[in-house]
Amino acid sequence: MKSRSFAYMLALFHSSIVGLSFLFTKMAIAESNPLDTLAFRFTISFAIILFLVAVKVIKVNYSWESVKNLVPLSLLFPTIFFAFQTFGLKYSQSTDAGILSAVTPILTLMIAGYFLKEKTSLYQKLSIVLSVVGVIFIFVMKGSSINFSDMLGMVLILLSCIATACYTTMTRSLARNHTPGEMSFFMMGTGFVIFNAAALVTHLKQGTMAEFFTPWSSMEFISSILYLGILASLVTSLLSNTILSKIKASQMSVFANLSTVVTIAAGALILNEKLTIYDILGSILIILGVIGTNYFGVKKEHSIKVNLEYNEGKL
Repeated sequence: MKSRSFAYMLALFHSSIVGLSFLFTKMAIAESNPLDTLAFRFTISFAIILFLVAVKVIKVNYSWESVKNLVPLSLLFPTIFFAFQTFGLKYSQSTDAGILSAVTPILTLMIAGYFLKEKTSLYQKLSIVLSVVGVIFIFVMKGSSINFSDMLGMVLILLSCIATACYTTMTRSLARNHTPGEMSFFMMGTGFVIFNAAALVTHLKQGTMAEFFTPWSSMEFISSILYLGILASLVTSLLSNTILSKIKASQMSVFANLSTVVTIAAGALILNEKLTIYDILGSILIILGVIGTNYFGVKKEHSIKVNLEYNEGKL
């Protein structure tokens, strides 16, 4: 029980970091393009985890078999996820992305149920749907709607959601044989290599290498990229890998919708954005959905345990 409670605390911290990351991403891409931002973001995160491995704070031990398992994981996240998300946002509105991203917990529920045979009760399923409804309610009541003329962008955003759901499910499976540090080191390394290679090749082809380093003259960019690289990439990776070693993928994924609540709160407190009744009602639905998903999950596991003990003659 203590292990599960600790996982919930980490999940709340994870959602808070992700929720604030949207604010820092906006600040960063105001000074740099999305691809360069990703390159710098993962350069920072990989440099730090490389140092932690060098001083043996994080221990890694890879075999050929583990490498074969971790390559698909690191391609799903961060590579495929950010690639689809970045270009999806280019060809669609951010509101479309917000609405579509809300369905990620449902996709995770389906994928984890099929591949990991994770069982969820009817009340858990309804709670997950409640959290999704909360996110969609906020966007719709603010006048947002899905623009079907941006079909390419919508498809790419949906693919990024599927990549996240697959990553969450795969991490839950690999957590049995790999430490959070081993998975995170491989993921940060993959992001560092792929995004830097893509950014450098793009600048070399366009003859704009000088522009690659220009953003570092801005203190706002430096502070943003440090937040994105350290907290929103490295720390969230370590957190999610740790959390998924303790609770089900479906229970973890629903916490992602809490980032919407954090984003709204940050907008109101930091940017002085107007907080509407719709924000409050939607946030309540999201929070109730998260609580319900995990409460009924614990209740279901307790019921199964009692039944097993009864069948074994312990009760």
